[in-house]
Amino acid sequence: MLLEVKALEVHYGGIRAVKGIDLEVEQGELVCLIGANGAGKTTTLKAICRLLPSSGKIAYAGSDITRAKVHELPRQGLVMVPEGRGIFPQLTVEENLAMGAYVRGRVDAERQYATFPRLKERRTQVAGTLSGGEQQMLAIARALMTEPKLLLLDEPSMGLAPMMVARIFEVVREIAKRGVTILLVEQNARLALELAHRGYVMESGAIAVSGSAKSLLEDARVKEAYLGEAAS
Repeated sequence: MLLEVKALEVHYGGIRAVKGIDLEVEQGELVCLIGANGAGKTTTLKAICRLLPSSGKIAYAGSDITRAKVHELPRQGLVMVPEGRGIFPQLTVEENLAMGAYVRGRVDAERQYATFPRLKERRTQVAGTLSGGEQQMLAIARALMTEPKLLLLDEPSMGLAPMMVARIFEVVREIAKRGVTILLVEQNARLALELAHRGYVMESGAIAVSGSAKSLLEDARVKEAYLGEAAS
């Protein structure tokens, strides 16, 4: 098991945002976490990356990382692409990618440019002047520069035009085929489930339903709540 989360709890002040959830991701899997706004999906990813304090247990690659330091995790191959992209807007595309390569001590952007030709065309452009879709490409490419074993993607399609959403999901599929394990948080439940092997549905800080992506696509409750289909 590459990632194992047991009884994860996260509190914001007096609010219990994540309520003792269990979650697993096997090596080579693409697992999605879906749910409405405020369900606790992003909070869960941040807790896994140690960006938020939590209780419970988080094991990664056989090691307990529940109390790990944030900066240690990328060196171990656990990397997150945050909601909102989190690029360095004043740096160029090349410089952003170099920041991603920092933990590996070497810069070899050619593989990322092959995946994202548009970034190669804009390699000397300041990142803050890129379109939203290009910035999302850059955020993913920068994460891939660390050569991750487990990639956490938080809402990669947010705010993008449909054509760009399709391209981003193509890229996610390509990354998964390379053997990178992915935990994907995504509001577009149908796209996420069509891409994933397995899925978890989060409601009000708890896991409401889980199973194979195929079973969730056919689940009447999931259809009605998240896929816009009336229950029969």
